Amino acid sequence: MAGTDVALAKVTETSEEMKMDEKTKILVVDDEEVVRLSHIRTLASIHCNVEVVRDGNEALRVMALRPADVVLLDLRMPGMDGMTVLKTIKQKWPETEVVIITGYPTVETAKEAVRLGAFDYLAKPVGPDDVINVANGAMTQKKWSLHRDRTELDKGIAPQNDSAMETSNFTY
Repeated sequence: MAGTDVALAKVTETSEEMKMDEKTKILVVDDEEVVRLSHIRTLASIHCNVEVVRDGNEALRVMALRPADVVLLDLRMPGMDGMTVLKTIKQKWPETEVVIITGYPTVETAKEAVRLGAFDYLAKPVGPDDVINVANGAMTQKKWSLHRDRTELDKGIAPQNDSAMETSNFTY
């Protein structure tokens, strides 16, 4: 009987994890249709809600209506560039994890993206496993950050935010 209870608990735990994944919202921002379709297909395999847009302005409109947990963001797009979108997302929705995926990687843009709060920076082309791994990693980071903030609040400690970095005289 105990073995059955353990098996049932594992099935329930797995179902709970899948429910959590299904609630995970990922926003894909890329001007190339083939990339958007590829990411939709790949992310469907991890049971999350995926929304796609083709430029930065659309991304910010969607975020205002339905903030995403994770944003997969291209750097070079018509109109607003990815760095501006990243900066705006991290200012307005600091709990959202942003992953830069670019076909034009440079050390300078990688440093700038990290300085602005990007979770990761990948060079195209990226395979399905890369997309799944980075999305899962970003979601895990978000969960740990939210857990840490809740734990600190429970202990009476004010949650850390990035505003201290913005006012610092330290140069990256």
